Amino acid sequence: MAPLTHYLDQTTSAFKVLIVDDDLLQRKLAQAILEGPRYVVLEATNGQEGLDLIQREEFDAVVLDRQMPGMDGEEVCRRVRQDLGNHLLPLIMVTGAGSSALASALRAGATDFIHKPYNAQEFQARVDSAISRKRLTDQLESAESVLFALARMVEAKDGNTGDHCTRLAQYSVRFGEVLGLGGDELLALRRGGVLHDIGKLGIPEHILLKPGGFTPEEWAVMKTHTLIGERLCSGLRSFRLTVHIIRSHHERWDGSGYPDGLAGEDIPLLARVFQICDIYDALTFARPYKPALPTSEVIRIMREETARGWRDPALMDVFLDLVEREPEAFMVQSNPSDDLGLALFEGIQITREQLDLPTPVREIGQ
Repeated sequence: MAPLTHYLDQTTSAFKVLIVDDDLLQRKLAQAILEGPRYVVLEATNGQEGLDLIQREEFDAVVLDRQMPGMDGEEVCRRVRQDLGNHLLPLIMVTGAGSSALASALRAGATDFIHKPYNAQEFQARVDSAISRKRLTDQLESAESVLFALARMVEAKDGNTGDHCTRLAQYSVRFGEVLGLGGDELLALRRGGVLHDIGKLGIPEHILLKPGGFTPEEWAVMKTHTLIGERLCSGLRSFRLTVHIIRSHHERWDGSGYPDGLAGEDIPLLARVFQICDIYDALTFARPYKPALPTSEVIRIMREETARGWRDPALMDVFLDLVEREPEAFMVQSNPSDDLGLALFEGIQITREQLDLPTPVREIGQ
């Protein structure tokens, strides 16, 4: 698991570059061009050594020779992309070959090329350009990871574990697949599973953690979590569709929901899809204030709420048919690559335990 500082500061550290080349003179030339303190350069004398270093350490870019004995540059690219699953690491191929070899290297996973013999300024410029693009991507991923971790902390404080977020992410994606939604919509549902209640960060704890029911004034404050959440996440263009879920997942089909009182198909489709999964999870799993309900009772309640006009009846029919026909769709599958801030959340929880800090838990739900 990456340390917290990995997520909070990736902008000021030196550029870490790996040079993979069996030719000592070529390695030393690259070292001379990429001088410290701006660069930290490591060397590997062959493809396997380079691959081992990439597995153990994080690099901003890898510069590798195409022709090396044993594992050549193209094979290193394939291993990084396929075996290690690292699709964002810049792999810059140094080669003296023609265009046909370049096409082959591109298919293997190379992101850029430097032709031998190369100019020092061009070499440095290509490395810097590749690193700049990667760091922008890293910053975006870090911002998303922090938001995901904060959202999981909200769920934990409200009496739920991070499993609630994971379940909702998986449930809503499966439901979206059955509905034939596209890749961007499925990604938004996956993110919404974690981020839907992040706006509770802005709710005072004496309200958020209050035992018993809310006064009308407290309930009015509590309902603003949808607007706060939208504002927190709207700055990231990658969350363009997710913010519809965050803002509108408490709207009702008959217009009696909040925050906007939207009705029918004026409610964003992703919000309607997501809220059905959210209700299902709330009913089927125990909370500090209620036991888990059997599936038959969950179906009865969800049909009753639909009859009252609260839920999209067409979507509800599809969902309950899925529940009865494919119950395994609602068994959470462990997927280490489907992190959504979980590693950072767990790191924060471990730190809290080490410092012996209490986690307040809500006793009675609203």
